[in-house]
Amino acid sequence: MSITQLRAFHVVAVCGGFSRAAREMAVSQSTLSAQVRQLEAASGIQLFLRKPRGVLLTPDGQALFDVTKRLFAAELEARTFLRRDTRQAGGHLRLAADGVFHPVPILARLQKGRPHLTFTLNIGNSEQVIEQLLDHRVDVGITARLPADRRLHVRPMLSMGIGVFMLAGHPWAARTGIAIRELAGHAFVLRERGSVTREVFEQNLAEHGVAIGPALEVTTPEGVREMVAGGFGLGIVADREFGHDTRLRFVPLADARIAIDEYMICLEERRRIPLVRDFLACAGALFGPQEMQACAP
Repeated sequence: MSITQLRAFHVVAVCGGFSRAAREMAVSQSTLSAQVRQLEAASGIQLFLRKPRGVLLTPDGQALFDVTKRLFAAELEARTFLRRDTRQAGGHLRLAADGVFHPVPILARLQKGRPHLTFTLNIGNSEQVIEQLLDHRVDVGITARLPADRRLHVRPMLSMGIGVFMLAGHPWAARTGIAIRELAGHAFVLRERGSVTREVFEQNLAEHGVAIGPALEVTTPEGVREMVAGGFGLGIVADREFGHDTRLRFVPLADARIAIDEYMICLEERRRIPLVRDFLACAGALFGPQEMQACAP
């Protein structure tokens, strides 16, 4: 067994197949396959089930993957610590979030201390954010779903109320608040199942015994906004995520008791990596736990 073989196994497990892993490591697929076969032969353990498209981890492979995740996270932390120019270089951060409004000020603050910072930002629902973290596809996440997985380090960020948004010419557009009972029978444009915004909205409806009218389902926040602007129904959004759109107006739900809580998350084993630690510190400075207390119902 060698560290090269373990690294080959680890990258194949992360990528879900030999061809993508070979591209990631800039080696031939045959070389990578040979290294994994050697590891399996030396240990006497089958690590992967080979499929026509990609691979699946065996139970033993999954157990080894849990070990190599810790191994290479520690290696990365050591390399980062020893590279004294990391802060000046900026580094590259992979971030997943359930919306664009919270990451932007955090990244802007982080970039002030790391002028050469680069990053990728993946937007999806809260379940997708958690999944990407556990799969090691991103370094940090912002999610409205509190994860129960002990492999994740979680910090509260803020609480948000919810409200309805509509066309600027709608009869409710000038209102300062809407009661949930007034929504009965109205058509809505909603996010897909798995969206915490939709989940919280439906919980508030259930508390008041209110049934809305027909609901059109759209898979992205931008899609919901455009469908509402097109006159297909009302939309639901957190107060801090509405943004600015002259076509639309936002009105809070005055009696919505259940709010949306946002969390910063990362893998427990990676939270001390300087770039991840700096991101959490910047987020905490902008959206500290006091926000949760101030906004809680």
